Amino acid sequence: RPRSRRESSCRLAGLLPHVAVVAALAGAHSLASWSFAPAPVGLPRAASAQSSLRTGLTVMAAQKEVLVPITPRSEDYSAWYMDVIEAADLIDDSPVRGCKILKPGGFAIWESIQRLLDPRLKEIGAKSVYFPLLIPVSFLSKEAAHVEGFAKECAVVTHYRLKNVETEDGSAKVDIDPESKLAEPYVIRPTSETVIWSTFSKWIKSYRDLPLKVNQWVNVMRWELRTRPFLRTSEFLWQEGHTAHATSEEADEQAREVLKAYVELAQDKLALPLIPGRKSNNERFAGADETYTIEVLVQDGLAIQGGTSHFLGQNFAKAFDVTYLNEKQKSEYVWATSWGVSTRLIGAAIMAHSDDSGLVLPPALAEYQVVIMPIAVKDPAKLAEVMETASELKKQLQAAGIRVHLDDRIKIKPGGKFFEWERKGVPLRLDLGAKDLEKGVVLAKSRTSEEKFTIPLGGGVVDGVQDALAKVHETLMERSAALKERLTFQISSRDDFDERIRSREPGFLMVPWGGDDDDEDRIKEETGATLRCYPLEQDPLPEGQICPLTGKPARSWAVFARAY
Repeated sequence: RPRSRRESSCRLAGLLPHVAVVAALAGAHSLASWSFAPAPVGLPRAASAQSSLRTGLTVMAAQKEVLVPITPRSEDYSAWYMDVIEAADLIDDSPVRGCKILKPGGFAIWESIQRLLDPRLKEIGAKSVYFPLLIPVSFLSKEAAHVEGFAKECAVVTHYRLKNVETEDGSAKVDIDPESKLAEPYVIRPTSETVIWSTFSKWIKSYRDLPLKVNQWVNVMRWELRTRPFLRTSEFLWQEGHTAHATSEEADEQAREVLKAYVELAQDKLALPLIPGRKSNNERFAGADETYTIEVLVQDGLAIQGGTSHFLGQNFAKAFDVTYLNEKQKSEYVWATSWGVSTRLIGAAIMAHSDDSGLVLPPALAEYQVVIMPIAVKDPAKLAEVMETASELKKQLQAAGIRVHLDDRIKIKPGGKFFEWERKGVPLRLDLGAKDLEKGVVLAKSRTSEEKFTIPLGGGVVDGVQDALAKVHETLMERSAALKERLTFQISSRDDFDERIRSREPGFLMVPWGGDDDDEDRIKEETGATLRCYPLEQDPLPEGQICPLTGKPARSWAVFARAY
């Protein structure tokens, strides 16, 4: 179903080179082993098999085109996720096992999260700091529960120098100098509670020093056996906040306030379907009295822990002897919180929003919110006018705070570029040709709709673009709400629970829970499901409600799910 005659012909022209790519591959790989999607909109069906190759992505480079297929979600969700990331050109492999390189497009998404969240954390009162990457091993030993939670994930630095070594064939290589062994090893930061609380013991002396609130945007290392880009890697980026307070109530309120900020970010800005709640004893952060969480639901019905905020009680204050003199000059231990979100939010957004055509991102998260696409014409004067108008349009949108890219690669056919930016998840595309100039409009196409529409050029173009971006966000919010409603189930029996948790899209299972820690472990071992959280908003339990999983009296609603 052509969107327009121009786009139909442009797409066909842009895709013709890929037929040659497919033909070249056919000699080594039989086309019978590939599955093909329906023809892209605007492309005649006769050419669909050769040019679509599943939902093949054309990644444009300066002088070459590389076909990157995207596996359909229904065929293999994990492969689809990896393909979307590759097609959008977000990451690359590194020479270090379990670590990934964030390419410009991937890091730009993380910068968007920083841009959205950091001002909110500063409103809370957190000031930016930076603490060292290396932490003495002895620091972790001071908080027993904490070290138990991270011991198996820590990377350890034992030497401080290398030396040149001559091999038998006379070539030189670098090796560890055994004489440089450290008196005390260091761990590469898995999280910073220990080093920060060691420092807080110097910074906090009086009630006048409280509350103390700091935040840092850093990398951390947790050695992972099984990794998945953005969701679980050995090294990842995050922000971690740490606060000290005079009272338990103030600290717990702080932890809840930060969780509210995370909900605003993930639910309101990133349009993610989620449930905010409190973790169980088994699932809470090592060394915390309470852990508050946002649990995100993605399209295959699994959960992703999107962010956590911890009420630490006085555990770290006692471990590092952080006390203050109150107004009566009596010494007391302070109360603590810590909280963080990481690049895992990027993975959650990809899994929640993207489709079989590639990456889909909410406008607040996208590197470019708008891409302007000038359409080439043979008349040099008209082409110059198109390019000048496109440049002015870019300036107008940038002045309004909109992140915009002008794709001025005139020598590349429009069809290929249309597909490229669609796969990269740009929320709004603006096509501008000579005929559009004559009409005084730009032709718009959003990533969340197949329909095209016009936006008048001139003084009203900024409002028109902002309205279109708001519509993209609204559409993603509606889709997320529908996904959450479709995949949230109230469980009434163990058979019901088992059937759902084994299904292809298990979802959030709402259980009137009455079990203890041992019951929770047993359910996890038997089904693979974990108690994700106790929702902060609790509907009343029916009188006399029995837990369907344990046969015990139910205490509260709990969310169970399989999780990444």
